[in-house]
Amino acid sequence: MAGLVAKKCITPLVVIRRLTYPEYAAQAAYHKKVVDHYENPRNVGSLDKTSKNVGTGLVGAPACGDVMKLQIEVDDQGKIVDARFKTFGCGSAIASSSLLLIINTDIAKELCLPPVKLHCSMLAEDAIKAALQDYRVKQQDIEIEAVKASN
Repeated sequence: MAGLVAKKCITPLVVIRRLTYPEYAAQAAYHKKVVDHYENPRNVGSLDKTSKNVGTGLVGAPACGDVMKLQIEVDDQGKIVDARFKTFGCGSAIASSSLLLIINTDIAKELCLPPVKLHCSMLAEDAIKAALQDYRVKQQDIEIEAVKASN
């Protein structure tokens, strides 16, 4: 009689629903804020990389294989008005991209990252710095072209 289970039990066991491995791993290893940003990432996508007001940062962590692309759009007053990201990596890397605060310690604190995952928040900070640098280079190129055009 396949499918029958012995009724004799030493300790009662209540199973509401069996978790899939990804669900179990997420609950066992990540803080609920990380899981929230992983399952519902904010600002995913791309901006027009050819735009003069868009800076792109592409950074990676060779030790774990995480790769993060961040793009920022800056208005004429120098204020960041939009940001988009694409990340290939673990839940902490995706959550760090989604949250995207300026300083890695703020990201790590907000997401309650354990020490072994702090590199993910550092990767997000590096992506911001790289995107800002790309934006500044584009602005310098525009200024150089304007000077050449005026001569």
